[in-house]
Amino acid sequence: MKKIKSLGVMIDCSRGAVYTVDALKTLFGYLARLGYQSVQLYTEDTYEIAEEPFFGYLRGRYTHAELKELDAYARECGLELIPCIQTLAHLGGVTRWPEYNRDCVDVGDILLAEEERTYTLIENMFKACSECFTSRRMNIGMDEAHMVGLGRYLDLHGYRQRFDILLNHLKRVSAIAERYNFRLMMWSDMFFRLLNNGGYYCSDSNIPQEVLDLIPENIELIYWDYYSTEKQHYDSMIRAHKQFRNKIVFAGGAWSWSGFIPCNRFSILAWENAMSACTENGIGETFVTCWKDDGAECSLFSTLPTLVSVSEFARGNFDKEYISRKFRRLTGMDMELFLRMEDANLGKKGGLQNPSKYMLYSDPFLGFLDETACGVQECVFAKIGADLKRGEANRRFGYIFKTVRALCNVLEMKYTLGLRTRKGYRDNDKREIAELIVRYREAEIRVKNLYSCFMAQWDKECKLNGFEVHDIRLGGLICRLRHCRKVLEDYLAGKITCIPSLEEKILPYDGHKPGESFNYNNWLKEAVIKATM
Repeated sequence: MKKIKSLGVMIDCSRGAVYTVDALKTLFGYLARLGYQSVQLYTEDTYEIAEEPFFGYLRGRYTHAELKELDAYARECGLELIPCIQTLAHLGGVTRWPEYNRDCVDVGDILLAEEERTYTLIENMFKACSECFTSRRMNIGMDEAHMVGLGRYLDLHGYRQRFDILLNHLKRVSAIAERYNFRLMMWSDMFFRLLNNGGYYCSDSNIPQEVLDLIPENIELIYWDYYSTEKQHYDSMIRAHKQFRNKIVFAGGAWSWSGFIPCNRFSILAWENAMSACTENGIGETFVTCWKDDGAECSLFSTLPTLVSVSEFARGNFDKEYISRKFRRLTGMDMELFLRMEDANLGKKGGLQNPSKYMLYSDPFLGFLDETACGVQECVFAKIGADLKRGEANRRFGYIFKTVRALCNVLEMKYTLGLRTRKGYRDNDKREIAELIVRYREAEIRVKNLYSCFMAQWDKECKLNGFEVHDIRLGGLICRLRHCRKVLEDYLAGKITCIPSLEEKILPYDGHKPGESFNYNNWLKEAVIKATM
């Protein structure tokens, strides 16, 4: 079987967590031992630009000295450290500041194309990266700019073909890159979306030749795909990408962006099929993305089972027993114990559901996702937690297991707390309500322990910036449990005769059946929905 010529990893350093230099150096060492050749640091605004003081302001951005230190260490390890930035969308950390919002924002987190202030900002991005990285490759992003041309751009220029806006912007960015001698790669989805009514995974897409001729050949296109476990899907999407004359790079996922627990089983299965498709279709370069959406709760090292597996898949080796032995040599732990963390997400093994996060934060009185907990026996979390305790003894990664076990301890008290509270209240079961009050008090204690364990994990891997989010989330959860308990105590004592929020029936969410868990990873959206109920 053919082998992958170049294998890399992309580390998200923007979605909450900015990893310390020491943590990244440790990871670089593991990657080098596994045979990876490159690392991309995904930094939306979390790097210093001398000319742009508000860029990365209050976000824990990397200084020039830190990036230079990481670049030098990566080279010592035999790794190419590649800047991975954004030059169109995904710049919410920047666009919130008036300094940029009034001058170079189209809509939301999207920069305003054809505005000179925008290109001054982008030039400063390139200048900073040029000073800090020895690599002359750069990932310029440009993905998921769904509303490009439909905000302030529309007011200034009227409606224009959005594909043309993207191409013209790309040409301006490419011209800046040439001045700094950077070779560019970018995510491919916007080309497909603008030609297919917003759809990306359009394997039967026929791209007109006149469009293909407009795209600069020196831009490498990244086909990213994190969701499929079917080889045929990857085969067809690679064929669709091969319509371009550009070099195609494949990026799959190491699912570390759905809460405290990674989805290694799914990631490994998806990569097994994706890598087979890549090698058979002549894709020579791939990299693993480790995104950290909505809080970056997942440890930087939690996806090592996926990273070890992918390193062997790239060599054409799919022997699971060999991969497990290699994992033990690398970490001193059984790979299966790492995978055991995922059992706390219940549901189908190897699935993408994440109730361990959304049921942690589910409001006891307003839990619109509570129906997904129907039929669950909370004692299952005690069993999972007991199994994970073995991992706490590991010198290198024991702290990860402490966090996940503390989460299981919370879920043992809280997973069905909303369901039971509503039922006990509606049945006017005073004995049940009295028992639940005890559970509320215990849940509060256990959340405090989770907070301590998670803070220790964060302090070991991340800069302090970003943890304020978790102070608010977990601190708010503690306060909410306390408040709900007080309301139940008042109801039981006859101080109040009605709890209006428990009177309302919980409706099925998005067609999901009772007891069916799924992936829901937006804490803010959940909070907004609750606030409007």
